[in-house]
Amino acid sequence: MLNFTVGPVMCSDEVREIGGEQVPYFRTPEFSKLMLENEQLMLKYAKAAEGSRVAFMTNSSTGSMEAVVMNCFSSDDKVLVINGGSFGQRFVDLCVIHGIPHDVLKLNHGQKLTKGNLYEYDGKGYTGLLVNIDETSTGVLYDAEMLGEFCKKNDIFFVCDCVSAFLADPFDMAHCGADVMITGSQKVLACPPGVSMIVLAPRAVERVVNANVKSMYFNLADVLKNMERGQTPFTPAVGILRQINTRLKEIEAAGGADTEIARVASQAKDFRDKIKELPFEFVSESPANGVTPVHPLNADAYEIFTELKDHYGIWICPNGGDMKRTVFRVGHIGYLTHDDNTILINALKDMQSKGKL
Repeated sequence: MLNFTVGPVMCSDEVREIGGEQVPYFRTPEFSKLMLENEQLMLKYAKAAEGSRVAFMTNSSTGSMEAVVMNCFSSDDKVLVINGGSFGQRFVDLCVIHGIPHDVLKLNHGQKLTKGNLYEYDGKGYTGLLVNIDETSTGVLYDAEMLGEFCKKNDIFFVCDCVSAFLADPFDMAHCGADVMITGSQKVLACPPGVSMIVLAPRAVERVVNANVKSMYFNLADVLKNMERGQTPFTPAVGILRQINTRLKEIEAAGGADTEIARVASQAKDFRDKIKELPFEFVSESPANGVTPVHPLNADAYEIFTELKDHYGIWICPNGGDMKRTVFRVGHIGYLTHDDNTILINALKDMQSKGKL
């Protein structure tokens, strides 16, 4: 199997090897040391401000999105949600569920967020902003620096879902002024799904420590208190956290965050150059490095996904909703090479020769 989805992705042999080991007991000094090391490397790669912390959550990244909404906002807030696809809509849905007053800046699929779009909401009394920096459903990358300037100007608490953007696109948490960054184990970290990480800047730490959260599992103050000793309040996904440690060290040994971002960018460019000769169009006006959404001109997107899976042993990423038949996605994260891109392109060319594109 060759996996070009956007999560889970291809893992290195070292990460897979850890996954095959017996899972150890975790209330030990050894596991605490590993977790504190995970925290320091995550803070380093996020370029977080001094005094920032990391909450390691055993749930999908949607669970961390919900935890952030619950811990950082209340009915006293007024939140602006950037909604350019299914994951932006997820933030909208979470605000509705938890009774957070909000407005939606709605963008079409693939549409770039401009300063003109954003500053229509300037000076309107917003206290929070929620955005998926890489809207994974459409592969659009939003400008974190521009959003950060807007939030700074309006004293807005700035939450970034960087689930697909972390270590795929340049992101400097301290420089753009993000208060919260969310990511997951199954994206560029290239580990199995099941763990999500919430990086909290000092202002966010203060906010969650003083929050009145009606939840046991999603109480981030409790998570941070336990993390002081390198532990979690409840049983975590121990095996995945060990794999994350291995992967974080892999990235460090290869040259760090900037090197990994450059590798993903190169993988994306190579694919986009190679696919230009085939009957497809790109969807995004402002493409992220981690994924390329592709619109087939003469074929059904979901049928292409099925054909590649069933007859070529290649996984690409289908879309849902109203994009199911019109857009598929190709990921550039995980343990992939330019040669793997060529294998995918050759499979698509073979499909074209058989009249299936």
